[in-house]
Amino acid sequence: MDIFDLLTMIGGLCLFLFGMNIMGEALERRAGGGLRTLLGKMTGSKLAGFLTGAGITAIIQSSSATTVMVVGFVNSGLLALNQAVNVIMGANVGTTITSWLLSLSGIDSSAVWVKLLKPSSFTPVLALIGVVYYMFLKDSKKKDTGMILLGFATLMFGMDTMSGAVAGLKSVPGFADLFLLFTNPFLGVLAGLILTAILQSSSASVGILQALAASGSVTYGAAIPIVMGQNIGTCVTALISSVGATRNAKRAAGVHLAFNIIGTAVCLVLYCIVMWVFAPAILNESATMYGIAILHSAFNIFCTVILLPASSLLEKLVVKLIPDSKQKEVVVELDERLLSTPPLALAQSRLLMVDMAYYALDAAKSAIDVVAKDPTRMEKAIREEEDQTDHYEDILSTYLLKLSSLQALGEADSEEVTGFLKLVGDFERIGDHAVNILGSAKEMAEKNLTFTEAGQKEMDTLREAVKESMDIAFGSFLEEDMKAAERLEPLRHVIHNLQNTLRTNHIQRMTKGLCSVEAGFVWADLLTNLGRVTDHCSNIAGCVMDMKKHHLNLHESQRESRNEEYQETLNEYTKKYTV
Repeated sequence: MDIFDLLTMIGGLCLFLFGMNIMGEALERRAGGGLRTLLGKMTGSKLAGFLTGAGITAIIQSSSATTVMVVGFVNSGLLALNQAVNVIMGANVGTTITSWLLSLSGIDSSAVWVKLLKPSSFTPVLALIGVVYYMFLKDSKKKDTGMILLGFATLMFGMDTMSGAVAGLKSVPGFADLFLLFTNPFLGVLAGLILTAILQSSSASVGILQALAASGSVTYGAAIPIVMGQNIGTCVTALISSVGATRNAKRAAGVHLAFNIIGTAVCLVLYCIVMWVFAPAILNESATMYGIAILHSAFNIFCTVILLPASSLLEKLVVKLIPDSKQKEVVVELDERLLSTPPLALAQSRLLMVDMAYYALDAAKSAIDVVAKDPTRMEKAIREEEDQTDHYEDILSTYLLKLSSLQALGEADSEEVTGFLKLVGDFERIGDHAVNILGSAKEMAEKNLTFTEAGQKEMDTLREAVKESMDIAFGSFLEEDMKAAERLEPLRHVIHNLQNTLRTNHIQRMTKGLCSVEAGFVWADLLTNLGRVTDHCSNIAGCVMDMKKHHLNLHESQRESRNEEYQETLNEYTKKYTV
């Protein structure tokens, strides 16, 4: 092996790592909705959590990334520690998919149908399709599909280049002796641990081991301990990400480490017994790419089988090792660890937006209900809810703006971020108007102002209409229900007509001396604030419709929905809210 072979090997390694990286990022973008669906399964049974971890890792091709996500969710309080344990175990099995894909490079047969499975036979075609998709198609999902194909082709080309370059290592003095050294189980585990800790990816380190196996110098006796060590090395990323996190988040990273250390210790003991007592001949045979893929899968599946039933004991162990702090910890509502996986960062943002919507709408409804009553009993609760919506607006806007600046953000996710930013503003403004309505109610109580009986009935009708608009807006957002959202625009039209009618009627009462000027000012303020609450509800419904139709031209969807059904709904609400 000369210097050129060494450079070729390094170049192949770089292409391999680069291909794995861009393929993983494109897979994340392309699978956005799928990741959020899997996220919903995390809170299920042990099996559901395990399958979720395996599924997410198979999609994004990185158990380290999955574990970092889990640490982020636990840190935000969105995932309990006992649920995180099962997901982490699933991630360890999901990561073995990569080694099976890479093992295709080891196919060696003269049969035509077998040759077709060899990456060198089909990756050029995948690369061509990928280039066409990425360069000539405008749809972001198709571009991501193209990037996945290009990433996979680059990864496999790097693997083949690396494998070809290391073939000459067999003749290098000392190279075979180096791997003979790793037949010592403890040195082998240490080597695998260090390599994976440096690369922060067990998939990448297993791939390198598979490439080195092409030289014929790696025996099964050396490969088995190295594979075990690689599983411990992959914990480094999660441990680093847990620095500065809550106790439970640290425990989630600790579970990952404990699971891999215990699994490795059990397997290492069994391996040493087999090696020293039986000394099977296979340990001296050269490992193949397929053999390493089998080892990697068998090891992770075995560890999961023995430890998944005991996941609660694993949880108790890390709780004992990382006890509760005497000081109360502040739960991070939006964890920046998840920014590396935009679909899950969006899912986390949406969960917090649901809480924000509850606070805003509850504050507005409570304020509307205390008009012409004693507001003192509800004042504190309304102001606290409005303060909470302000807090949510600050952290959500900051988080979503950070998310929008990410290069890895796909077009669909980018549209969703824009929609979320609009929704956050509308929910916050509803909270502001709740305080304004509360102020009007307080003024009426302090000055002992009243409306006429007719005026009170009119105001009650308007209040009920506005509360229904809030129910529709919140329901359409919560359920992503476009049909419900379409009902809000005709209701807004009716409420605006009601405002005009109520304003005219009140002026007539004032000219007849039936209502005081001071009460008239309060009346006008209430009409304005109730109307603006409805406008923001309409914005929310319009945004839901726009996001479902994948365009963000505000109210474009509402204009499109002005059809016969719109007219029927308009007539329905006109009859319902008549004064």
